[in-house]
Amino acid sequence: MTERKPLATSFESWVEAQIRAAQSQGAFDNLPGAGQPLANLGDEHDPLWWVKQLIRREQISMLPPALELQRRVEKQLAAIEKMADEAAVRREIAALNADIAKVNATVVEGPSTRLGVLDEDQIVAGRRSRRRR
Repeated sequence: MTERKPLATSFESWVEAQIRAAQSQGAFDNLPGAGQPLANLGDEHDPLWWVKQLIRREQISMLPPALELQRRVEKQLAAIEKMADEAAVRREIAALNADIAKVNATVVEGPSTRLGVLDEDQIVAGRRSRRRR
């Protein structure tokens, strides 16, 4: 705990003296972000800035379940192209089909899904032909 401010000293000079002492001891050397610009310094004030940062940091999805599933299916189909093992591709498609069936059967909020069950054989055959090229 720091010492109490002497009565005869002004608050400003007392704080400045503590800062100078800390600087001379190297307390401010090698701090993370030193020399970097402050994030969002020039941005206009947004009252929901903390919510947006939380959503970005925690990767929270705000989409209705049907749209979230469509987004996930698109990402997984792109990832399937890079998979080496055909059995893993079939397992991934089976998992996606289970999720599609579940969302199609239960979603009551947001837009309805436009996704039907994926044709596993068609996806695998298309993947095979693209890999041969």
